[in-house]
Amino acid sequence: QMRLVESGGGLVQAGGSLRLSCAASGHTFGYGMGWFRQAPGKERDFVAFISWSGGTTDYADSAKGRFTISRDNAKNPVYLQMNSLKPEDTAVYYCAARVGSTSTEEWAYDYWGQGTQVTVSS
Repeated sequence: QMRLVESGGGLVQAGGSLRLSCAASGHTFGYGMGWFRQAPGKERDFVAFISWSGGTTDYADSAKGRFTISRDNAKNPVYLQMNSLKPEDTAVYYCAARVGSTSTEEWAYDYWGQGTQVTVSS
C-alpha cells in the first residue's frame, strides 16, 4: 500500500511559478511517479512522469519547456516545478504512482493522491 499527499498548490498570476510536492509513504520502492491534472468539466490529463531512479522523465507537450519533474536521491518527495504559468494551467493536480516506465494513461497507475488546486489568474 502507498499513500500520496500533494501540496504546494495555490493562486498565482499568469507568468508566475509554483512548485508542487508529492510525498509518498508506505511501500514506495521501485515506483515511478506521474503528475496529472483535471480542469473543471474536462478529463484528467497526463502532465509529467519520472522513473524510480530519476533518470527518465516524460512530459506532455503542454508542459515541455515550462514544467520540470524531479526527485532527489531520497526518491521522496517528487516535485513538479511549474514556470511561466498560464490561465489554462488552472486545474486540480494529482500525483500518481506506478511500477515501470512512463505511461500517459490513468489506468496504468496504482495509487493516487487527493489533489491540490492550482489557479492561474490572467
